[in-house]
Amino acid sequence: MDIVFFSAKKYDQESFAHINRQYGFALRFFETHLCADTAPIAAGADAVCIFVNDQLDDACLTALATNGIRLVLLRCAGFNQVDTAAAQRLGIIVARVPAYAPEGVAEHAVGLILALNRKLCKAHSRVREANFSLDGLQGFNLHGCTVGVMGTGKIGSAFCRIMLGFGCEVYAYDPVPNDALKALGVIYVTRDKLFTVARIISLHCPLSADTQHLINHEALNLMPPGVMLINTSRGALIDTPAVIQHLKTGHLGYLGLDVYEEEAHLFFNDESEHILQDDVFARLLTFPNVLITGHQAFLTQEALHNIGETTLENAKQEHSGLNCGNRV
Repeated sequence: MDIVFFSAKKYDQESFAHINRQYGFALRFFETHLCADTAPIAAGADAVCIFVNDQLDDACLTALATNGIRLVLLRCAGFNQVDTAAAQRLGIIVARVPAYAPEGVAEHAVGLILALNRKLCKAHSRVREANFSLDGLQGFNLHGCTVGVMGTGKIGSAFCRIMLGFGCEVYAYDPVPNDALKALGVIYVTRDKLFTVARIISLHCPLSADTQHLINHEALNLMPPGVMLINTSRGALIDTPAVIQHLKTGHLGYLGLDVYEEEAHLFFNDESEHILQDDVFARLLTFPNVLITGHQAFLTQEALHNIGETTLENAKQEHSGLNCGNRV
């Protein structure tokens, strides 16, 4: 079986090459994103393997189908980048990795919270300059803090359990409440109620028509002054210009991001020698109470292993005429 990888980085190649020893597939890796223009690269292959910033719209999927591709393997959980209706119409199977290391993403969200709250980046820079002043480094206790969790799937559930361990009062919103979390003390409320009561809000929901720009002016106005907002899910959950306005007024006290709506042309690449062209992202970088990482929350040893193993097992089963169970 011949699989062409798009948006492939060094860690992808190393991880998949190691796991592929037990499968024996022919793997070809390309750093370029997959779109309609790059789809011909996959001509002659059996499948393509993509990541979060590849765009499989109708035109791209049509180009893939024209080149004989009948299987799209997602090495991620979300599938908002795929026009699933077009894929179905074209007879292309789409399979994903529903859970690879939910604890790792949840732990990264907590890392953003701790770094923002205790101003660890500023403190680290000061100490390296032999400045041991504590002025401006005051934080607040997480113990007893009210935390709101938007989405309690596998990652959101892991995040809830961690915050309960800190002694936080955890509120959650999800269309399908988790009884196991309820038993642990998580309180499910409406979306608007969560916005009004939480001092920290962490987003762990998929991107869909219902959740796009979930965090907008209206939602932000419901939140208490000084609220901390964390997003390790999908960038388009947040209306970034609205967030910037609330950062400027001081109403939004902290912002921690591992994702960004227009990240496709920024993240996963070394842009240090280029002039930053995204004015919105550049404005975010000017705020001292904003901490951004480049979509690395998933990047743990365990996640890479699970992604590789599940993806290649999906390929094996689909190539054998079986339903792998992870179809979108």
